[in-house]
Amino acid sequence: MHDRASPHFNLDGRTALVTGGASGIGAAAARLLHELGAKVVIADINAQAAEAALEETGAALHVTGDVADAESVERMVDEIHARLGRIDLVFNSAGIGDDLLPVHSQEPARWQRVVDVNLRGTYLVCRAAGREMLERGSGSIVNVSSIVGLGAFPGRSAYGVAKAGVIHLTKTLACEWGPRGVRVNCIAPAYTKTPMVRSLLERKIFDPATIERRTPLGRLAEQEEMARAAAFLLSDWASYITGAVLPVDGGWSAYGAAGDVDKGPPVQV
Repeated sequence: MHDRASPHFNLDGRTALVTGGASGIGAAAARLLHELGAKVVIADINAQAAEAALEETGAALHVTGDVADAESVERMVDEIHARLGRIDLVFNSAGIGDDLLPVHSQEPARWQRVVDVNLRGTYLVCRAAGREMLERGSGSIVNVSSIVGLGAFPGRSAYGVAKAGVIHLTKTLACEWGPRGVRVNCIAPAYTKTPMVRSLLERKIFDPATIERRTPLGRLAEQEEMARAAAFLLSDWASYITGAVLPVDGGWSAYGAAGDVDKGPPVQV
């Protein structure tokens, strides 16, 4: 562990696997983990995008595969072990959005694919990468849930079920693996300026002003803000944190009143 008096932390000597690392929050995390000294591996289903992301993020290696497919995940993890020897850190960022439809209008196959990528994919990567961590007696994993996993969002049942499942999986793994030196946590992002959200904005699926009015900090999140939260939980600075769900949401999940957040003048005291 690093000197407790140090004003900063680093990840020197660690190998970090970032799934969904070719874009969005995954790419931001890959870049930050590299800057903090980790040897980063990007895993993504899009081989061309993953290759391009190597230079952008400073990652050392990319592997290609579908996180929802068990054989694909095992192959990617085996390749990392063969080429780099170990995996110390995992950031499970791979995910896809849903169709914003009520339950009775959703196609079962599409519903299942959203659950498979977001939940089954997180499970499979944790399972494959965690084995060697358990044998070694050390490791840290951060999964990506969502504010959609913390409460019901109409039209988002597949994504919500998957992200709620990620929270339960995180807590279960933390309890099972903590005695053997492996920490597992997750972040729950709010609306973040990712390619997925930008696509929704371009298609006018939702009004960003509505989200901003509902958020105490009054804005959408930046990808880098999610990356910083993940880096903290992955690092030794979070050495006594496991099974935690960290909302990175500008106060969204804390706000419980009716209507928009009051943006009026400060109260005189």
